[in-house]
Amino acid sequence: MKLHHALVLDGKGGCREATQAEMDSGQASKGTLWLDMDHEDPGCRAWLLADPGVDEVSTEALLVDSPRPRSFSVGEQLLVMLRAVNLSPGEDEEDMVTLRLWVEKKRVISFRHRRVGAIEQVRAELLYGQGPLNSSELLYDLIDHLLDRIGQVVEDLEDQVDALEEMVLTAENREVRTKLSEVRRKSISLRRYLAPQRESLGRLHAERVPWLNDLTRARLRDAADRITRYLEGLDAARERAAVTYEELSNRLAEHMNNTMYRLSVVAAIFLPLGLLTGLLGINVGGMPGVESPYAFAAVSVLLVLLGVLGWFFFRRNRLI
Repeated sequence: MKLHHALVLDGKGGCREATQAEMDSGQASKGTLWLDMDHEDPGCRAWLLADPGVDEVSTEALLVDSPRPRSFSVGEQLLVMLRAVNLSPGEDEEDMVTLRLWVEKKRVISFRHRRVGAIEQVRAELLYGQGPLNSSELLYDLIDHLLDRIGQVVEDLEDQVDALEEMVLTAENREVRTKLSEVRRKSISLRRYLAPQRESLGRLHAERVPWLNDLTRARLRDAADRITRYLEGLDAARERAAVTYEELSNRLAEHMNNTMYRLSVVAAIFLPLGLLTGLLGINVGGMPGVESPYAFAAVSVLLVLLGVLGWFFFRRNRLI
């Protein structure tokens, strides 16, 4: 069985490394045991099935591929499935990481395969002596740090939309459309995975397990409210990106229409001039001014006058 770490919370904010006997038995002699496992390791299933505290149905639920965020009680234990944003370098934020938790009064088992920043942060707090005191606080701290990272991603998306809105107002940059599409895609993808998490957290604080105290319940209720605000922020970012995209498209269309209109006006001014020069250029007898040395100058002056009259006509009728 592969363990990322095995710690025993001392009830004072600190921790110690679990002994081999504690890891094998899944119980701490004193304090709260926290086992962090790799659920893709083949030995994980065998260990859970051999543990009398975890039933077979819960084992299958904990190890299922791509689980949906949810939470429910199994007797006096809690089974919690959550999604965490992927903030690892080179990874997409919306490539969510699954965090699976089995929480008892004196034991917490977390399951993950990839890096989860919330787990690493709580572990660091415990090593510095400023971590959770028991399993209920450990559960909340993991959720709290997980939501902090989600909030960071949502704020970054909102900042990106602010910057893109400013770019649309100050410059007609075609690259903005690609960036707006990326923001909309990311917002939709994040919301798809986080919306079920709101239901999971909303239900979690109402679960009737005796070791979950009122303070932790209030904190979990606040966590449910926080993720609701984050979802509203994602919705707002997506809608603002859509409105900004539409505004940019309208601006580009208006710019294109103005350009085409100017070209049409220029073509209209030169249309009679082209007709006249084409008429004078036909190679037949009887053309006036063939023998006159002043005919070319006269025709040039006439063309200039026609051009000026055409421009004056469009100007007077406010067409340019």
